[in-house]
Amino acid sequence: MAVYVVADLHGAAAALTKAVPEGATLVLLGDLLNVVDYFEMSGILVEIFSPEAVKKVVDLRASGELEEARRVMRQRSLGREDEIRAEFGRLALAQYTEVFAALPDPTHLILGNVDIPAMAGDFVDRHPGVTHPDGQVADIAGERFGFAGGALPTPLNVSGEISEEEMRSKILALGDCDVLCTHIPPDVPELCFDTLAKRHEQGSKDILEYIQDVQPARHYFGHVHQPLVSQMYIGRTLCINVGYFRKTQRAWPHVASG
Repeated sequence: MAVYVVADLHGAAAALTKAVPEGATLVLLGDLLNVVDYFEMSGILVEIFSPEAVKKVVDLRASGELEEARRVMRQRSLGREDEIRAEFGRLALAQYTEVFAALPDPTHLILGNVDIPAMAGDFVDRHPGVTHPDGQVADIAGERFGFAGGALPTPLNVSGEISEEEMRSKILALGDCDVLCTHIPPDVPELCFDTLAKRHEQGSKDILEYIQDVQPARHYFGHVHQPLVSQMYIGRTLCINVGYFRKTQRAWPHVASG
């Protein structure tokens, strides 16, 4: 059974159907929604606020002026809060509808920081070929795949962020596995640094400790779109950032250990 791994889909449903061969199993590591694509200036926020407004906020964030970026967004939302929430929900629903229609059977997925857990969960419930084994181990092609979704808290406070305690609980629940699958990387500077954004994304110390203790053969993750290092060994574990799928449009073929 062929297994392909994808992270950071960000709405690229049409490309997914071309990248994953017919009959293969898909492991999807979160960020199904395209909230904002900085390269194309597309996504939900762009549709709501305009490309010019989003670019201004992106530039402020890139320069480290997070509070000013939040102030600009609050100003542009003033008096429109209910309208914006409704429109965001409508656009997210449309994207999830397109994405789930493109998922192969079987698909095993976890969620990322830009996902909306309740909405995505409703789609999982309606698609029998899709599972959400978050905090669980699943047998896939004769190997034990362990899953821990979500991202750790940031000042952005987005919907798919979880506490360090919740992440730790998911990791501890896994026991031993052959392949670890998460959205975010372990807390290793080379794996967390984004060369375009020129900042370190939040990695997980608990994921790192799990890898050091259990030594699964592979660790797959995403989240860092332009990583300084995309692959490295931690002990016997090969850690692999499988890539920013919306840009690469390539699915990572899993090679079984041993």
